[in-house]
Amino acid sequence: MHFPIEAVRSTYPALADGFAYLDGAAGTQTPQPVIDAISAAYRSGIGNVGGAFPAARRSGAIVAECRAAVADLVGGHPDGVVLGPNMTTLTYRLARAIAGPGDEVVLSRLDHDANVRPWTQTGATVRWADVDPVTGELPVDQYAQLIGERTRVVAVTAASNILGTRPDVPAIAALAHRAGALMYVDGVHATPHGPVDMRELGADFYATSAYKWSGPHIGAVVADPALLETIRPDKLASSPDTVPDRFETGTAPFADLAGVTAAVEHLAGLVPGTGSRRERLLASMGAAEEHELGLFAVLIEGLETMPHVTVYGKPARRTATAYFNVAGHTPRQVAEHLAGLGVNVWNGHNYAWELTAALGIRDSGGAVRAGLVHYNDRSDVDRLLEGVARLS
Repeated sequence: MHFPIEAVRSTYPALADGFAYLDGAAGTQTPQPVIDAISAAYRSGIGNVGGAFPAARRSGAIVAECRAAVADLVGGHPDGVVLGPNMTTLTYRLARAIAGPGDEVVLSRLDHDANVRPWTQTGATVRWADVDPVTGELPVDQYAQLIGERTRVVAVTAASNILGTRPDVPAIAALAHRAGALMYVDGVHATPHGPVDMRELGADFYATSAYKWSGPHIGAVVADPALLETIRPDKLASSPDTVPDRFETGTAPFADLAGVTAAVEHLAGLVPGTGSRRERLLASMGAAEEHELGLFAVLIEGLETMPHVTVYGKPARRTATAYFNVAGHTPRQVAEHLAGLGVNVWNGHNYAWELTAALGIRDSGGAVRAGLVHYNDRSDVDRLLEGVARLS
């Protein structure tokens, strides 16, 4: 399917500054419809939910629409969408409510620390799934020995935020469910890069962050509402005890939630299509993934052919994310050099704390990360490769 890259790019005001935004893995730019939706929410007047006046009803509608949009994006149920300030905060909240001393949790060294530390700090016994440091793969076979009758949760990423590795989550989930364990999937890096179906993944919980897919800084964890009914988080005595409200603390940022809905609508319309929003999302995100991987083939081949560049990981299935070092230069020096040429990339461990240790580079500054998203084009890739080539 033809991907209308020029039309897509035209919706992002920030791209007019001329920079190549290859820092999408740390947060994407925001399209005009999202900016407009947030502004419109403030202009129309909003109040806290539950009031007897129109502004309160508008806020209630915004929340309901946001839950429905996130559910469509990941293949969940609106009543199972828990909203919060970010994925890390929500994962800490759920981890404390789910696991504790006497339980076992199985974690992976492939994961972002936000799907690691909240579980290690519950007091549960931790069992580790290791990464192949050469390929960047997370072998499934090891899970048969790691998961047992005391396993409460298996937490794993749907895509590594530095190597892009997409592990075989459904196979891991099958082993977890056979033992009666819950599957907590970090979809923060995976969601922007292709269609998502949390049921096909076998995710009991699926976590995502809207600012990684062109929305505002809002996090969400999606689960079956019936599962959420069995979990009792700490909460204020006076706050609602219904699902999913009891997992959400404080007053919601209603205007930002309107922006989340607009971001989902934007993703559903990246390519022309018909059908339900869910159907349009599947088609649109499939086309976006094809576009990204086409560009990534050029990017990764270009980096791997440069003798002064070390590229980490060669997973069989991955997102369009490259992690590399340049001989004779620290990751920060490379990032600064590229910034001077109008190319934005990240440097460091990028919160992949366990993985960068397994790669042997955490204590030396990590590496450089370049990540493609749907609004990147061939000129962005060419500028990065030209900039890295100059450092030889």
